[in-house]
Amino acid sequence: MRTTVTLDADTERLLRSAMRARNVGFKTALNDAIRRGLREHAAGAEPRFAVRAKAMHMRAGVDPSRIQDVDTVLEVEAFRAVTARLDGEQTRR
Repeated sequence: MRTTVTLDADTERLLRSAMRARNVGFKTALNDAIRRGLREHAAGAEPRFAVRAKAMHMRAGVDPSRIQDVDTVLEVEAFRAVTARLDGEQTRR
């Protein structure tokens, strides 16, 4: 079907960019964009979920879901160090 379409300037830029990136023609890029857009808004269609993973640079053996345990251990160690230092000061007196 032949149809005249008037594109806004920003839409044309996006379409031209897609054409260059995918090395396809105007008709293919436009049809693909319309299909993707309409498919996402079709009745009952759920939007795609994408996981955006982020490197946490954790040491081996550290479970990120139990990170509060590391905080607790560090807090206990700091408390013991302060207590030992204070006990040492009291013994010297």
